[in-house]
Amino acid sequence: MTTFELPIRVYWEDTDAGGIVFYANYLKFFERARTEWLRARGVSQQALRAQAGGMFVVAEAALRYVGSARLDDALLVTAELASAGRASLILNQQAFLAGAANNRGRLLCSGRIRIGWVDAVTLRPSRIPVEILKKIKS
Repeated sequence: MTTFELPIRVYWEDTDAGGIVFYANYLKFFERARTEWLRARGVSQQALRAQAGGMFVVAEAALRYVGSARLDDALLVTAELASAGRASLILNQQAFLAGAANNRGRLLCSGRIRIGWVDAVTLRPSRIPVEILKKIKS
């Protein structure tokens, strides 16, 4: 599987009083990368709800912090499909302090995120539509 990469800049709103990225904001960075990863495969989350009657929600998140980012740092956030089941996907994600060209840089945070497919009205788990799974796996 190909690894999707999204550049992100650290803003004031991402930092704590010490000017370091607040730990929970890595979840936001990972969310943005997953959304853009889906969009790159032709899957719009807005359209999913309207057309397929469902949506992805985070079911599990396990993160490991190994470094700190600071105000104005350039980050590279990745998303890679680890596995696809009938009702959920597991993605491996990482945030790097951006390095030189062709170099991801220093690892700051890694995560394993499971997103599940739910009915948009009832929020009950259901199977991911086959046409969406095909796009995701491509």
